[in-house]
Amino acid sequence: MRWKLMRRRLSISAPRMIVRSHLPWPLRWAVVAVVFGFSAALAMWAFEFGKGIAGLDRIAGLHPDVSAELERLRDEVQRLQTERESSSSIANTADSLLKTERAAQERLIEQLKRIEAENLELKADLGFFERLLPATASASISIRALQAESSEPGQLRFQLLVMQAGKHAPEFRGRYEITLSGTLDEKPWNYSPPDGLRPLKMKQYLRVEGMVTHPPEAVVKTIQIRVLGPDGGIKATQAAAI
Repeated sequence: MRWKLMRRRLSISAPRMIVRSHLPWPLRWAVVAVVFGFSAALAMWAFEFGKGIAGLDRIAGLHPDVSAELERLRDEVQRLQTERESSSSIANTADSLLKTERAAQERLIEQLKRIEAENLELKADLGFFERLLPATASASISIRALQAESSEPGQLRFQLLVMQAGKHAPEFRGRYEITLSGTLDEKPWNYSPPDGLRPLKMKQYLRVEGMVTHPPEAVVKTIQIRVLGPDGGIKATQAAAI
């Protein structure tokens, strides 16, 4: 019987045995603490090594108050950004003003071209009139192109061209008189402005423009202009319908 029991225990079919070491709980906590301490020491070493590589210790040695310096640098950056935005705004305003000035300059150039074209037309008209004038010494005055229109009630705008014959005629110094004709209160009406005679001075031709004020109730039908010489004699007369 004993032999059988010993053979069963020594055979392959004998039950397995597991040997476990039993550590007290205080010892286990001590091991865990050692592991965490070693990990913390390793992390601290890695941080210090990284600081040495980055040069933070050297910077801290040169600038004891690094935070204050960083704050000053941030303020400086903010100031530079503000100045940049202000400069950009000024540049945009200057660009707008430059565009406006260019547009105004282009308009002035167009006006100058138009004025030059008008001057060329006037010179052509002058040459044409000079060719029409006879080469005589007699000074003959004539009124051409008399026009008039009512701009407002009680006001009449007129323009005319006065010419003197002769290319080498002396300068004419005289006066011209305006007379309006029509009806007032359904009755015939004639009217001369209160300023009376107006001065007239020209060499060969002169364009005259002006305004005549009359009673607003009057209906103006015709305008008559007479050119008087220095002695008061009538040199030319012209009438036009309104």
